[in-house]
Amino acid sequence: MTIKKINHVAIAVKDIEAALDFWENKLGLKLDYIEEVPSEASRVAFIPIGDSLIELVQPTRDDTGMAAYLEKRGEGMHHLCVEVANIDETFNRLKEQGVRLINTEPQVLPGRKMAFIHPKAANGVLVELYELTDNK
Repeated sequence: MTIKKINHVAIAVKDIEAALDFWENKLGLKLDYIEEVPSEASRVAFIPIGDSLIELVQPTRDDTGMAAYLEKRGEGMHHLCVEVANIDETFNRLKEQGVRLINTEPQVLPGRKMAFIHPKAANGVLVELYELTDNK
């Protein structure tokens, strides 16, 4: 199991444009791009910081886990994403060790595979496993 780096820190926001005011205008960071993620019913903005990213996540529907998270906890850090060399190997090893996982298997999205580790397994932190791929 090889963890390469922190890929991104995800922040739950109600409005990406409003949140960008702080990240761009106050901190001086620059937005790379915004994308729609229909499978997660969300819209995400990526802001590079060195080799990692800040990911602003805005739900696009009110009936999603992210919308419920915002309603219950408000805006703020949502999860930490670590990039791994081989997500299938990492996922299976964690499963064999009895680590509580949210996904039953890694999800395949354009350019990446991802899966979540339950916060109860990681001292209260939602951890995303992420492998960059060539599938676009």
